[in-house]
Amino acid sequence: MGHCLQEGHLLILRHPKSQMPSINIKNIGSKISREVLVALEGNNCVSWLGPRPQLIVTEPNLVKEILNKDELYPKPEFESYLKNLFGDGLVTTRGEKWFRQRKLANHTFHGDNLKVMIPAMIASAEMMLERWRQHESKEIDVYIEFKLLTSEIISRTAFGSSYLEGKHIFDLLSRLILILSRNNYQVRIPGLKKIIKTKDDIEADRLEHGMRDSILKMIKKREEEAKMREVDSYGSDYLGVLIKANRDVDKTKQISIDDLVDECKTFYIAGHETTTSSLTWSVLLLAMHRDWQEKARKEVLELFGQRNPTSDEISRLKIMNMIVNETLRLYTPITTLIREVQKGTKLGKLIAPARMDVLIPTLAVHHDPEIWGEDVHLFKPERFAEGVAKATRNNIAAFCPFGLGPRNCVGMNFAMTETKIALSMILQRYRFTLSPSYVHSPIVLIAVCPQSGLQITLQPL
Repeated sequence: MGHCLQEGHLLILRHPKSQMPSINIKNIGSKISREVLVALEGNNCVSWLGPRPQLIVTEPNLVKEILNKDELYPKPEFESYLKNLFGDGLVTTRGEKWFRQRKLANHTFHGDNLKVMIPAMIASAEMMLERWRQHESKEIDVYIEFKLLTSEIISRTAFGSSYLEGKHIFDLLSRLILILSRNNYQVRIPGLKKIIKTKDDIEADRLEHGMRDSILKMIKKREEEAKMREVDSYGSDYLGVLIKANRDVDKTKQISIDDLVDECKTFYIAGHETTTSSLTWSVLLLAMHRDWQEKARKEVLELFGQRNPTSDEISRLKIMNMIVNETLRLYTPITTLIREVQKGTKLGKLIAPARMDVLIPTLAVHHDPEIWGEDVHLFKPERFAEGVAKATRNNIAAFCPFGLGPRNCVGMNFAMTETKIALSMILQRYRFTLSPSYVHSPIVLIAVCPQSGLQITLQPL
């Protein structure tokens, strides 16, 4: 595709190991082995993944109903490599345990606590931009740079450490994500993994044990620091909140050491994968659409000048907000949301039997011309000039890059703030263009990312 994307942004995804485009989202499933599609009323259909039926839903009113009724459509029981990756953390757990862990995360990543994190975000961005001084007027792969940036930010803000201290954990997570991606559509006999383990099974278990050991060392270090200070406090960051919950004398509020480890793994992943994706594709689109790059830069310079932004000023970035939202629409970090029908229920005009998976392909919802218009594949941030409701024609569920309802992404405000800060600080210092060597090849690992990186050329202002 390359630079021809300036005419449109139809997102064709590639398998990580493939050199050929895979499928257009309109035909999803028809070219995937082991899946048979059955057309239903409207844009919905049924597929089968091995013995498991899947209802694929793209109608916004049904999407809203599914995501807002967690008691009827909970997360399914995840198996295989997703369990290695997230354990029983906030992304995968259900019921009362999820509610308890969600309260801990809400407390950490919202309100005044989020404002306290902004200086760490700015300091991390400054470190990145200092590295960029060596690449001025040269080509740089910003996808790699943003992976470092977001890893540094989540390490600092949630775990009170630096990227270098958590590097071993990130390396193990990256290798486990690759195993997950190449086994994503494998159908396996339930329980067989406990008897016969593949090479990937053995490697995934080894990586999981390595992450657990590293996180336990991090926890022990924090406990020793608290003892040296002779205070009954483990810190106000997420790690400190989790350790305090693990030590809580009230058994109804206490979390186990396994829960603590799983939450750390979950936030190391979620804390940088989706933001890396949104930053990368935002820079791609701004490099290709120089008029919007200049509009965003003008807004940033008028609000901040050459100084760093404050929390109040970040909320006033209207053009930036439009650009980020349009990027999240075109390049949705998480392409599919999955739920399970807990009991047989009526969904719109459909009857959904119990134990059936419900798949919401956000990528398809975000590219529906009936909602977004015939120019759905074009980069047009002005869609969001009057807010999401106006952009979606009051179909709020038609735009759900962070999910919707009670299980929406707890780090949504964190991710949006981080993205706007990084983009603002880049725009204050550089103009950037897309390198001729860039090859457009989006793939899905955990989030949508460029298979071969994103090469741009930096021109200092």
